Amino acid sequence: MADSKRDYIWLFFKGAGMGAADLVPGVSGGTVAFITGIYARLLAAIKSVDVTVFKMVLKGQIKEAWSHIDGNFLLAVFGGLFTSALALSKIIAYLLEHHQTFVWSFFFGLIIASFVYIAKQVKRWQLQHIISCSLGVIIAVMITSLSPAEAQAQPWFYFAAGSIAICAMILPGISGSFILLLLGMYGHVLTAVNEREFMLVGLFLLGCVCGLMVFSRFLSWLLARFEQVTFALLAGFLIGSLNMLWPWKKVVSTYVNSSGVEKPLMQKNISPIEFSQLTGQDAQLGICIALAVFGLCLILALDKLSHQD
Repeated sequence: MADSKRDYIWLFFKGAGMGAADLVPGVSGGTVAFITGIYARLLAAIKSVDVTVFKMVLKGQIKEAWSHIDGNFLLAVFGGLFTSALALSKIIAYLLEHHQTFVWSFFFGLIIASFVYIAKQVKRWQLQHIISCSLGVIIAVMITSLSPAEAQAQPWFYFAAGSIAICAMILPGISGSFILLLLGMYGHVLTAVNEREFMLVGLFLLGCVCGLMVFSRFLSWLLARFEQVTFALLAGFLIGSLNMLWPWKKVVSTYVNSSGVEKPLMQKNISPIEFSQLTGQDAQLGICIALAVFGLCLILALDKLSHQD
């Protein structure tokens, strides 16, 4: 059954949700793709970009090639993703700078609900699924506990960063933005987007495309052969990523970035009470809980809508 105009509008907004999520360190666009029901189709469409397509294009079979890669679907999703990333990059940067606790609270609730959603995909939890989930938790906690670096923003590194970060961006629970933080490239990439440095953004996107082509095939292979175990692993990634999204943190050490601005290097999760005592600021527990509940309810609503389609 062919997609209608309404379907493409929905796909655009689902892609926009992925773009917004990918801008926040600790949240994955893959999570949004999964809960909105387009994850499997997205992987299949990306994987279909192969030698066959290039042969079709060389033969002038443009329409057939476009159909082969599910082009309308990819155009709608990535159109929404890039539009959202460009439109929201400054807003997300502002919110993370001035209202970080609120941002983390919202996504904390969102990730908890996402874990429940993905865990439900495992039809029957057995020992191998518990082990796989535990492994996912351990990997995610280890990754989110690493110290961000500050890289020298050489042009070629934008390509390398894109090819590495995109692997995390399509994995539910592993944040591509946080991988960029670890590589020391998050600020550089966000600045390039905000200042419309098209050559650097182009290099980053080219890296994303190359990384996507390779990793999507590996992920599709895993889901085809070890679907239930892979779902359990992804669920573990989500739980482990909560380590980074805890709203109240204490800065343990700082560093000065390439712009001469002091930034947090190591942070430690603390209780709301300890946060108030250390900073002298209101922990705003009520608002944070409300935002977490809102994020949780948002996923439940998306789940319900996806079942109605």
